[in-house]
Amino acid sequence: MAPTSEKWTGRVGFVLATVGSAVGLGSVWKFPYEVGENGGGGFVLFYVLGLIVIVSPLMLAEFAIGRAGQSDARISIETVARKRGARRRWGIVGVLGVVGSALILSFYSVIGGWALAYACETLWSGLPVAAADAVQARFDGFMSSFVKMAAYHSIFMGVTAWIVGRGVAHGIESATKILMPILGATLVGLAVHSLIAGDAQATFRYLFHIDLTRLTARAMLEAVGLGFFSIGVGLAVMITYAAYAGPEINLRSAAIIAIAGDTAISFVAGFAIFPIVFHNGLDPASGPGLMFVTLPLAFSAMPGGTTLAVAFFLLLTIAALASAISLLEMPVAFACRSLGWGRSKSVAITAVSIWLAGFFSIFSFNLWREWFPLSAYPIFASATFFDVLDFLTSNVVLPVGGLMTALFAGWVLPSRFFASTLNLGSRTSSLLSFALRYAAPAGIAAATIMPFLF
Repeated sequence: MAPTSEKWTGRVGFVLATVGSAVGLGSVWKFPYEVGENGGGGFVLFYVLGLIVIVSPLMLAEFAIGRAGQSDARISIETVARKRGARRRWGIVGVLGVVGSALILSFYSVIGGWALAYACETLWSGLPVAAADAVQARFDGFMSSFVKMAAYHSIFMGVTAWIVGRGVAHGIESATKILMPILGATLVGLAVHSLIAGDAQATFRYLFHIDLTRLTARAMLEAVGLGFFSIGVGLAVMITYAAYAGPEINLRSAAIIAIAGDTAISFVAGFAIFPIVFHNGLDPASGPGLMFVTLPLAFSAMPGGTTLAVAFFLLLTIAALASAISLLEMPVAFACRSLGWGRSKSVAITAVSIWLAGFFSIFSFNLWREWFPLSAYPIFASATFFDVLDFLTSNVVLPVGGLMTALFAGWVLPSRFFASTLNLGSRTSSLLSFALRYAAPAGIAAATIMPFLF
């Protein structure tokens, strides 16, 4: 099949789209509450180490495969494998990425709908009174309302599908050129305000003080899994995006910017959230409720809190949308290239399928909230369908996809392949091959297996 005709218009658009793919709820929503649940600085340490040792080599490998394959993830991997005399069945890695992207987007859109709902309803009705029971009642009321959750999930998914349906240049690239500057400016503004008005000292101590006694094997898994979730490696998203990049785009610098940008935004999100949490004596380990219960309680007690709350939830919505675009593009690209469908048909069928699948996650918060599908296993004893899907995609599907990508890139592709596709020196490409052969697989395997042993 001929190389894809879809292209980014230039380096800026590609970089912003790549950063947008990496910077999503994983950075703004999941990072703060998982840091809170796992003890702060020690978790951050393993998160950063995972980015350096595992995520960075995998992103470079995916970029290289996408540039060489010039198609969707499955065909790109098969093309590169065939040229190296390897079996085409390596393409299953791309198929796994497509399935993983669709599964993640099915519940990701639901969470994006939460953020959109809170932004809209806070703008229209303001915040509840500064009382914990009132704020919790608002959250519980929203969770129990199937109609509201379904409506905002539908709006969020509809906007995502509309953007992707417009194509790479006119849809994804144009949208991220608008969304990413707004996201960055809003987040920095919130962080500056929080550090001035809140408890900055406690925040820095919490994020950067390392207490290894609180770092469990499960926490290390969560740290590595969060890296996969937020950056997107293991899903082969970057293979698809790199296939749209012309030869004038430096993929190595784009990878550095994407990872650095995602990490920076994760920390800035922490600076925007934790000063308010500590200043108000709230619990930083309150899980997903940190975004939708704990912070609204703090905002409701602050001067100008309604405006700050609207800005914050708008920020969450934009971050979710930027990442959702890349998640939907994965199955759409597969349908266009592997199945031969047109873009409109591909978007319509995949978006509707994912939208329908999202209702299973919605049911987890109301109709199915007492159903624990894997309760026979202690680790999932109180896990709803949503909890199981979140855990399995973030901590199983992504690491398995990343492991298979590392094995393919490290053992099938020679270092000169990376030297030519990424414009690397011989020493750097050899180091990259070493990381893909040994460091990345070992790190992924250890972080995935250890929590089941301890």
